[in-house]
Amino acid sequence: MHYDSIANQHGLKHDPFKALVAPRPIGWVSTVDENGILNLAPYSFFNAVSDRPHYVMFSSSGRKDSLRNIEKNGEFTCSLSTWDTRDGMNISSAPVPADGDEFALAHLETAASKFVAPPRVKQSPAALECKHWKTIEMPDVKPGGDSGHFVVFGQVVGIYIDPAYIKDGMVDTSAMRPIARMGYMDYAVVTPETAFTLNRPVVDPDGSVSSPSAAEWDGEYR
Repeated sequence: MHYDSIANQHGLKHDPFKALVAPRPIGWVSTVDENGILNLAPYSFFNAVSDRPHYVMFSSSGRKDSLRNIEKNGEFTCSLSTWDTRDGMNISSAPVPADGDEFALAHLETAASKFVAPPRVKQSPAALECKHWKTIEMPDVKPGGDSGHFVVFGQVVGIYIDPAYIKDGMVDTSAMRPIARMGYMDYAVVTPETAFTLNRPVVDPDGSVSSPSAAEWDGEYR
């Protein structure tokens, strides 16, 4: 099949777009409002966009509590969503009123951040502490639409990692079993059994391309 995605007349049971851009990391974003009320919400349009310096982004459909809190207070935290925290992540996606505390609703404990005010999810093995850089409003499909899509960029100013997942000086990401968003109501999980390593190829003097073994990686992303 091949269809015009602007008209979006795909003829399928549900829009397949999110099933194709998958898996997507989940930004489990915590913020604090001006009254000190905590907010926690998962965003599947989330990713890293720069590594030097470290920047992440997430996209909000409409001006939700996370976006309002970040623009007012300038800070947020992204906790890693894992297989063990999947139920809490899902509960925290509920559209509760602005004065609702999703940490309490999902029976999740908080842990203090070091560089920003919003706490991280204590049960999460890793978290990124972020300072708001910029929000960009994206053009709507129909000019004058009232939903709006907003991309929030934040600089990562602090990182927490559970030492239990650091082995031989490297983070064992697959042991954390992070989960990712697929299409529809589907998710995926990374496990030690499904993770694999491929080193970047190099161009040899004769012009041929070869792939060094993973053991030869020097820590540089080329």
